[in-house]
Amino acid sequence: MTTIHSGQWGIIANLTAGGGAVKKHWPAIEAALKAGLPVAQVWFTEYPKHAIELVEKAVEAGYRHLIAVGGDGTNHEVANGILMQQIVAPQQITYALLPVGTGNDWARMYGIPGAVKSWVEMVQAGKTCFQDVGKVAYRENQDRDGERYFVNVAGMAYDAFVVQYAESRRNPRAGRFYYLLMILWCLFRYRHVKSAVQFADTRVEDYYYTINIGICRYSGGGIQMTPHAVPDDGLLALTLAGCISKLGVLLATPRFYNGTIQEHPKVTTYQVPALLVEAAGAAPVLLEADGEFLGQAPAKFSVVAGALRIVVPS
Repeated sequence: MTTIHSGQWGIIANLTAGGGAVKKHWPAIEAALKAGLPVAQVWFTEYPKHAIELVEKAVEAGYRHLIAVGGDGTNHEVANGILMQQIVAPQQITYALLPVGTGNDWARMYGIPGAVKSWVEMVQAGKTCFQDVGKVAYRENQDRDGERYFVNVAGMAYDAFVVQYAESRRNPRAGRFYYLLMILWCLFRYRHVKSAVQFADTRVEDYYYTINIGICRYSGGGIQMTPHAVPDDGLLALTLAGCISKLGVLLATPRFYNGTIQEHPKVTTYQVPALLVEAAGAAPVLLEADGEFLGQAPAKFSVVAGALRIVVPS
């Protein structure tokens, strides 16, 4: 653990986060942040991946303390901005997320408060730690490969199908109930695709329901598909859920939330430093990370240990 040194904070805010909650409450949020912290600059995101660009702009201007105001998508972009910029080592940047999103799954892992007053007190206390990040190289489309970092959980097969479907029908006012309905709707539209997963000396193939790779435990508004994830152990938590029927998924739903998914007979879990997921049939195996749709397999995962300095509760 280290202590935050004096320095001005730059804020990157997503006004559409939380179904518009950030925009609605922004005057009060901004006033509380500026009253409690030495805030020098605020930037607002205007389009997808804009936060990644804003981080580079902020670091280039000399900021080494950054705040993101938004949900898991904003968190994903700001973290990628910190990790992608090449001006300073990412570990030189202190990062804090004010969680005002729909799921707030990454914040749930650390118990980061959503109430602004409590959150400001957390930042003032100055406790930080270093978290591992996942890195995935994947096929973005037929002509282009992509590479992205993730700080929470990446999902393939069904999880990515849900994210892709939800993004195609994005509702800025959507809440957790909307996305729960989306998950159920997608369950009856999804068709299992055959995937091959390779790690260490092991290669397994199946018509997987879902494949999850976690740095942290929670995704999808509190679901624990990688309950064995440890965010600073240098490993990826891998969960392989085999060909579970639709009824089987519904019956197993309590396990998704109470952290006992590992006890399901068609689920196997591992902790690995790296892995490769490929399509083992004609159908593509889709990929999402931190709730953002990216593309499809082949997807090569690795871990970057201690890459992100974050502010956490004392």
